[in-house]
Amino acid sequence: MARPPQEKQLNQTSQKSFPVTWDQFHRDSRALAWRLQALGPFDALVAITRGGLVPAAIVARELNIRVVESVAVKSYDHQNQGGIKVLKPIAPELLEKARSGGKLLIVDDLVDTGATARVVRDMLPGAHFATVYAKPKGREMVDTFITEVSQDTWIFFPWDLDVAYVPPISGGTD
Repeated sequence: MARPPQEKQLNQTSQKSFPVTWDQFHRDSRALAWRLQALGPFDALVAITRGGLVPAAIVARELNIRVVESVAVKSYDHQNQGGIKVLKPIAPELLEKARSGGKLLIVDDLVDTGATARVVRDMLPGAHFATVYAKPKGREMVDTFITEVSQDTWIFFPWDLDVAYVPPISGGTD
């Protein structure tokens, strides 16, 4: 039986897939906030865009963090990891706050190889780094996470998915 094109593409880059629904991602992001609560209060939160925006909003709400900044770092082109590029740095005021002893929290959706995490951690060496999901190669870069997934797993986040009809396995049409 022929596989759908997107499944063929997935199998070329990883062996497993982990689709995450909006409900599951919200629950996992709230669980992250629960784990972080005892470590606060935090003076500010830095979201790594784009994947860190959604969990950062949830964590900021749950922990009553009002100062939310972003840092834009690109390391993926769809499913191919490439070089790291900082597209938007952290605001100088927040960097100064970190240097003067402020308690900052960095949030991202996932740490994969740790390359992006390393770049942001270098910008804010004293910050607490939290992700919803972690893979083994990047796990050491993260202080707090909720779920570890194998390195050969591709996580499909809810913003990457669309609800679509799937034909029955039998090939029937009804």
